Amino acid sequence: MSRLLGGTLERVCKAVLLLCLLHFLVAVILYFDVYAQHLAFFSRFSARGPALALHPAASSSTNCSRPNATAPSSGLPEAPSVRPGPTAPILPPCPDSPPGLVGRLLIEFTSPMPLERVQRENPGVLLGGRYTPPDCTPAQTVAVIIPFRHREHHLRYWLHYMHPILRRQRLRYGIYVINQMGLLKDPLSRSLSGYSLEIHGEDTFNRAKLLNVGFLEALKEDATYDCFIFSDVDLVPMDDRNLYRCGDQPRHFAIAIDKFGFRLPYAGYFGGVSGLSKAQFLRINGFPNEYWGWGGEDDDIFNRISLTGMKISRPDIRIGRYRMIKHDRDKHNEPNPQRFTKIKNTKLTMKRDGIGSVRYQVLEVSWQPLFTNITVDIGRPPSWPPWG
Repeated sequence: MSRLLGGTLERVCKAVLLLCLLHFLVAVILYFDVYAQHLAFFSRFSARGPALALHPAASSSTNCSRPNATAPSSGLPEAPSVRPGPTAPILPPCPDSPPGLVGRLLIEFTSPMPLERVQRENPGVLLGGRYTPPDCTPAQTVAVIIPFRHREHHLRYWLHYMHPILRRQRLRYGIYVINQMGLLKDPLSRSLSGYSLEIHGEDTFNRAKLLNVGFLEALKEDATYDCFIFSDVDLVPMDDRNLYRCGDQPRHFAIAIDKFGFRLPYAGYFGGVSGLSKAQFLRINGFPNEYWGWGGEDDDIFNRISLTGMKISRPDIRIGRYRMIKHDRDKHNEPNPQRFTKIKNTKLTMKRDGIGSVRYQVLEVSWQPLFTNITVDIGRPPSWPPWG
């Protein structure tokens, strides 16, 4: 009995001893683990201290507020002082189908339309007619080019309707009025609601050449423009789903004008409102410069597009509807008697007559609240029949 009791006590003692050894091993392992963590924690502070010492320009004692102040040199290149500040939020891309579009619009030209009213209605438009959506990043930067002379009344209506439409389309854009032979200079005049048109010559109007000038002058102001919309000042879209953007092919927007019974007058019509990317415009060498007077230049442009292997893209006829402001034909804008001959010779003339050969003189650039006015002298038609 005593021998059995002694064996049991021996086994209990061995078990207790094993438990003690196990407890000791666990304690040792935990001790070294905690020690390693403390060692890594303090080593980060010891490594950070010398790095700060290498850049005395970052010290609060260095005088960097005055441009001419000099900081003590340590013999090492000094890193610029960077102060933390608010970072601009990263905006999402603008949607392909903007959610705020209205669709069919009621367009009328009977109510008085002072520019002050248009300006009040578009508080987000910056000086020069520039606008950028505040809530998204557009894929393109659009320059809207308007050939202009003696159309102040039309311009007021155009701005009244177009700024809200372009804003709802979530476009980053600028408006450029290319004014042939005139100076906006009298701040007391009621013309254009504060700027009068002082005429220095009444030469024949040249729509396509003015559009070439607008392309070049817009790029001088902002080299990021990659889409160009060329619009007559008397045409307003009746549906804001007719998006003023550029695509893979040149775009014809004004395909159903009320003047023509809301249908294309002929298959090759490319007049009124059109759009080309920068690359497409340069590919056709811009627009012709030798169409003085009314008519022909849009057919020449159509030929240029076809001859370079591109095709015209158009919106649905129910969306591409436009209202035209009724008016008489302008003085010095009579039909061009040479237009039919020139249209037949586009293939021969397009390489030497275009954006690379345009000649003009800028008389004045005026940044108005709703548009940029660029007054130019583009010369006068030659007294002899030009080539082509």
